[in-house]
Amino acid sequence: MEAQRTGHAVLRVQQLAEPFEAVRGDEDGPPRRRRHHRADSTVPHPPHTAAPLPGVPSAATPADAALPPGALIQDRLAGWVSDLTTLHELTERLIRTSSLDEALPEVLGAGAALVGARRGMAVLEPADGLGPATTIGLGLAHAELGTIETVPRGTSSYGRLLDGLPDPVHPERVPDPIAIPDVRTEEGLDPRHREVAARLGYAASYALPLATEEAGRLGAAVWLYDEPAEPSERQRHLIGLYGRFATEHLARLLQVERARAQVATVAEELLPSRLPRVPGVQLAARHRTGPRGGGDWYDALPLPEGALGLAVGSVSGTGPSALAAMGRLRASLRAYAVMEGEDPVAVLSDLELLLRLTEPARSATALFAYAEPAQRRIVLAGAGHAPPLVIGDHRTEFVETSLSAPLGMLSCWEAPSVELSPAPGETVLLYTDGLLRRTGDPMDRAFARLHAAASSVLKADRGDPGAIADHVLRTLLPEGLGTTDDEEDVVLLAARFE
Repeated sequence: MEAQRTGHAVLRVQQLAEPFEAVRGDEDGPPRRRRHHRADSTVPHPPHTAAPLPGVPSAATPADAALPPGALIQDRLAGWVSDLTTLHELTERLIRTSSLDEALPEVLGAGAALVGARRGMAVLEPADGLGPATTIGLGLAHAELGTIETVPRGTSSYGRLLDGLPDPVHPERVPDPIAIPDVRTEEGLDPRHREVAARLGYAASYALPLATEEAGRLGAAVWLYDEPAEPSERQRHLIGLYGRFATEHLARLLQVERARAQVATVAEELLPSRLPRVPGVQLAARHRTGPRGGGDWYDALPLPEGALGLAVGSVSGTGPSALAAMGRLRASLRAYAVMEGEDPVAVLSDLELLLRLTEPARSATALFAYAEPAQRRIVLAGAGHAPPLVIGDHRTEFVETSLSAPLGMLSCWEAPSVELSPAPGETVLLYTDGLLRRTGDPMDRAFARLHAAASSVLKADRGDPGAIADHVLRTLLPEGLGTTDDEEDVVLLAARFE
């Protein structure tokens, strides 16, 4: 049955390939016409002499010209299917990247496979000048990239693409790729270009613009050959298709990363630019905003008579609205702290009333502490917030705060305050629940891990609140705060009492 289906398929291909032509019939009969459908001219014909791509079957050789027409068409169709399969696999790998740092190396490696090169360089330089701008290499060390960049920009192939090569008739037109089949014999090259090529050991190059009419110019990529060479027509077509798809993907990632950077900038501007210096206490803070922009915040403000107000909090939601609510809440808490900071319960009660009147659909957690460093005395109150952690040479323990609902959850919020007296050299660590959630563990286990991390701080580091905060972060989050796949904000505020 399988052989029968194959025979029918071959017969159908042969029928599609047969030309319309008049043939002479029998002397007694009329002339007959034989049907012929041309192969679709919109599908490119891969040259049969091209070097095969990795994973792509070799095309027919000139010796196959004597094969039957059906076999030639089958071979051509097999080449097209193989090319499409290769492009599908490469674009699937690219689409799984979620950042420019992941996508650019993928584009550079895929392009090298398609054009048959071993080394290359990709430059990200958006035409609007808003960044980010970066240069990465494939098979090239950082020093070698620097050597290539010493070639005058206007004479290098990738530099000419980045400059746009403007077309006076169609300025929006994307520039064509630039091939240099042999650096030694190419006319018009800058002597520095030949010198660098000889030093790095490449003999030819192929540069492709990372640009489309819709996305504009994002950058350029150049691949380097060890011997004089240039891509075949088939390879040029494949890298052109891949380059257009890659540029669209890079443009989307560029927009996402710009939005994330803007959100992070706004969040940082809404937080203290520097921590105050108050006698008797040392302060350190660590903060990381999630990719969507969360509402975690901290504050430290000097109060009359040498007192200090410490606060951390978290507003529900993400994005610009959460950032705006966080800014309003932090500014309001500063005002309430100046007026009645000695009573943390009153401060949070006023904050709860403000939140209920101005943000009825939003809730928030908060913790405010009124500290007198000279007396080493702290009075604090919390609204649905995680308890502080006291870290010292002789103890590492959570402060026993009373259970209370977050702000905005009840018609009237109130909870008793707690007083503690840290010993000389002890550090009080305030934090948001994002630190616990980023561990991925249930909350009880996350609290246990936080306690263990704080207990393992080296004695030599306990005199520096910044070192304590860094140690806790490294222990709880070994991958660091730079991961973009975690939505949680992280805030730590450490106060060491002398």
